[in-house]
Amino acid sequence: MGRLSGKVAIVTGAAAQAEGVGNGSAVAMLFAREGASVVLVNRSLERGKALEETIRSEGGEASAFAADVTQTEATEAMAAFATERYSRLDVLHNNVGVGASGNTVTGSLDDWNRLLQTNLTSAMLCCRACIPRMREGGGGSIINVSSSAGMLGLSGTPGAVAYSSAKAGLQGLTLSVAADHAAEGIRANCLIVGTVYTPLVAFMGEEGRERRRKAVPLQTEGTGWDVAYAAVYLASDESRWVTGVMLPIDGGFQTIRPWPR
Repeated sequence: MGRLSGKVAIVTGAAAQAEGVGNGSAVAMLFAREGASVVLVNRSLERGKALEETIRSEGGEASAFAADVTQTEATEAMAAFATERYSRLDVLHNNVGVGASGNTVTGSLDDWNRLLQTNLTSAMLCCRACIPRMREGGGGSIINVSSSAGMLGLSGTPGAVAYSSAKAGLQGLTLSVAADHAAEGIRANCLIVGTVYTPLVAFMGEEGRERRRKAVPLQTEGTGWDVAYAAVYLASDESRWVTGVMLPIDGGFQTIRPWPR
């Protein structure tokens, strides 16, 4: 406990959209348990307030803030709120993400534009708003959340060209931010999240859940807490010499393959 003591963190997409603990809510709760003051950013203030109450009931410090982070004015207001309420800003965790199926032939242009705006442009706008505040405090840590779909071509699916492209773009954004702001003490890293079980995939049912588990070399199911533990490391001073890293949280899915016999 206390690995983030004294730090102020923004977590976008913090509250889960359904019952249970998602990646964002696990990150927010663990940040608070480790001593950070956490700004919980959601389009729904009601969901953000519910998560705020959960964190406060554990003795943590959090404040909900309603914002659509695809809009420049909203991200500026978010960053201003964090620094006005807590006097500094140390961590930005870009967790917002949505999906849609479709390949380059079957996918709609509306979905393409919506997913790039939500998954990629939002992260850029949040960085734009937060980096000057981090610079004033002497540095900070930016954590972007990508997906295995942005690293691998996954066959046997209806396609996810917009989602995959946006998530791959997050990796390029991470590297650019890491390079552009390293001399200012601002680090940027990216979590490449695999088939973790969250409220967003509960619709797949037990059969789909078991299929996803078996696809993982470790043969175990990942959760939002696995993502959160990695995020705490990247947010903390323990990773002060780590920047520009793509860290897979996937049970070996990307790097381990069956040997042909």
